[in-house]
Amino acid sequence: MDPFTWAVDPPQEGPEKGSFLEMSEDREALLSERDLVQIEKAHPDGLTSAQIISIFQSRGAKLSEATFRKYVQLGLLPRCRRVGTKGKHRGSHGIYPCATVRRINSIKRLMASSYTIEEIQRSFSNFKSQIEEIESALDDLFKGFEREIARPRFDSARRRILDREINNARKTANELVRQIVQIESQVVVPEKSKKVGALSPSPK
Repeated sequence: MDPFTWAVDPPQEGPEKGSFLEMSEDREALLSERDLVQIEKAHPDGLTSAQIISIFQSRGAKLSEATFRKYVQLGLLPRCRRVGTKGKHRGSHGIYPCATVRRINSIKRLMASSYTIEEIQRSFSNFKSQIEEIESALDDLFKGFEREIARPRFDSARRRILDREINNARKTANELVRQIVQIESQVVVPEKSKKVGALSPSPK
């Protein structure tokens, strides 16, 4: 079965023992760890916003284009990178890191546990910028390698070897970022905001 088809096909029945689906406290379907790993491995180069939204909607989770854009604007999700389209209809489209799926899943799990979007936003800000810097630096590095081996001083045979090595290194780097985001999703727990005007314990 095609990996992407597997990733977005909705289950035919409700979750059972051993199912890839989990249920949040408000009964909304979430992706399991096995689900997330499968999607990340199937799309190491990233996904479009439409693909990401389809993954969640097909599994019964609420995620609209407007909500997705809001998460990006709030800094909860990384911004996309523009990728050129080859062929008859040339242009570009936005690609989001595959770890975006895991981040959305974490947001939904936290919201189901009664955390506010502001509390989640504050907690994610701890490591988000560092992770994005790593992703951006790695992407720039590999693009630099690709530009360099395109120079005339490399013959076609040598270029093919280096191109294969760069692709392998890129996959390793993507896997590293995936693992980093996985760790982040486990260690980052928002702190509950103190309610203004909360009553203090009465003295005995």
